[in-house]
Amino acid sequence: MALCGMIIGYARVSTEDQSLDAQLDALERAGVQRIFADKIGGSLRERPELDRMLDQLRDGDVVVVAKYDRLARSLRHLLDIVEAIKAHGAGFRSLAEDIDTTTPAGRLVFHVFASIAQFERERISERTKEGLEAARKRGRVGGRPPALSAAQREEVRRMRDIEGRSVGEIATLFRISTKTVRRA
Repeated sequence: MALCGMIIGYARVSTEDQSLDAQLDALERAGVQRIFADKIGGSLRERPELDRMLDQLRDGDVVVVAKYDRLARSLRHLLDIVEAIKAHGAGFRSLAEDIDTTTPAGRLVFHVFASIAQFERERISERTKEGLEAARKRGRVGGRPPALSAAQREEVRRMRDIEGRSVGEIATLFRISTKTVRRA
């Protein structure tokens, strides 16, 4: 890959009231020539500025982010985006993690680092499931408490099935969702 293209930055914060300043400063210090920025959750697949940036990438460009989690929340999504960057003939750099896919060693570090992060997320999930299972065996049940008591469920069924009241009316009376009324 010929690295004579443009250095392009991408920054993202999750909400409108968060500031992009720290990321923008880091990208400018890294010599970024053009910056695309989104104020939207990272788990969302459609981000307007990210999509615009990907559409405008050319051979030799390098996409720079302050931290790789600004680009994606999951390993799969991160790999997909980096693969899309690569498909345009561009490279990827993450400043905080010192990852640079424009070199073979950088590509190796990127995949190892991403794999370790994914492994840790899966271990957290496993530990959570094990903890919930252990709690269930001891009679503790997690999750939200039921919206209705047994007596309230009986009353909802009576109003719905015998009196013929509408689901919406019952939901309003009990201040519950229509879904809860239907499930009662």
